[in-house]
Amino acid sequence: MSADAIAPHGGTLVNRMADKDAKAAWDAKAPGLPSLIMDARKRANLEMIAIGGFSPLDGFMTEAEYGTVVDNMHLPNGLVWPIPITLPITEQESKNVPDGADVALKDENGVVLAILHVSGRFRPNKQVEAQKVYRTDDEKHPGVAALYRSGDINLSGRITMLRHPAGLPFAEHRLEPAQTRAAFRERGWETIVAFQTRNPVHRAHEYLQKCALEMVDGLLLHPLVGETKDDDIPADVRMRCYDVLLKNYYPADRVLLSVLPANMHYAGPREAVLHALVRQNYGCTHFIVGRDHAGVGTYYGTYDAQLIFKDFAPGEIKIQRLNYEHTFFCRKCESMASTKTCPHDKTSHVFLSGTKVREMLSRGEEPPVEFTRHEVAQVLIESMRAK
Repeated sequence: MSADAIAPHGGTLVNRMADKDAKAAWDAKAPGLPSLIMDARKRANLEMIAIGGFSPLDGFMTEAEYGTVVDNMHLPNGLVWPIPITLPITEQESKNVPDGADVALKDENGVVLAILHVSGRFRPNKQVEAQKVYRTDDEKHPGVAALYRSGDINLSGRITMLRHPAGLPFAEHRLEPAQTRAAFRERGWETIVAFQTRNPVHRAHEYLQKCALEMVDGLLLHPLVGETKDDDIPADVRMRCYDVLLKNYYPADRVLLSVLPANMHYAGPREAVLHALVRQNYGCTHFIVGRDHAGVGTYYGTYDAQLIFKDFAPGEIKIQRLNYEHTFFCRKCESMASTKTCPHDKTSHVFLSGTKVREMLSRGEEPPVEFTRHEVAQVLIESMRAK
């Protein structure tokens, strides 16, 4: 069997899942430990750390790690890392956690998911974090709003994961980084492109993916299924869209569909870097960065998520990015095109805003076939009616 095509970020794929004996020992100790309840957002970060998706992180960030990440997008050891991964708690919760304690991290039903080995705690400067990570302190920004809602004290420490939360959706598509790497090896893929999405794939996305597939051995379609904005399409609906699209329009032996359990931050440029590093951990050699990647509203420039990669020295980020400009169907070209390849003005381009698409779908109207596939539109219309 061939070796992996690319090493994880930092060189080693982190695995913080307890073995059978350690799990039994911690389960026996857990009733006597202080505990914290982990909401869905915290559980997603916990899982991403445990399975190696956030390699080289093996726990929640220390104050030193937090500081250098916020200030200059690097960990103290010099590795690139663009967004803080922290465990915020309230003042009252902090009083119940002694220094140096082992803490049982539980879900809302009281099931112990993991043990946090506390190494420290600190008060983050949320205003500074918002300005540097999100480029705004506007509470209308969903990432900033989530930051301001969180507790005012961050706990630091390595984690030991005992079990995944019960009833996780999309079990058949929930591949961990070690599993996607094994799948790539089994398929003989040496070059793999990842596509990040939190939305159903429309024709422009399909065009980007197929352009990339002309260059590499395989595609990892990797939709994010952690916490997103309230008005984003629900994950189960998106998954049905991917299923019908892949069944009808993609070569089955060149595409792998797997979910990413991470949360959306809507941090635009910084999140594009995070998404690239995470896909490197999953074994991908290439990563597609399109217009306004991980953006929201008008907080970021159209191509800021591509330009930010120029801030890093050559070799700091191993995964290769594929930059694509705005793509659309051009009626005069009679094909999909981009601003790089189409000479015609915008009056010839089929482009619909997200708001316009939602309005059409809510009325049971299909967007133009040049914008989205019929099968995808039908899934979305049915979900709108059910809603």
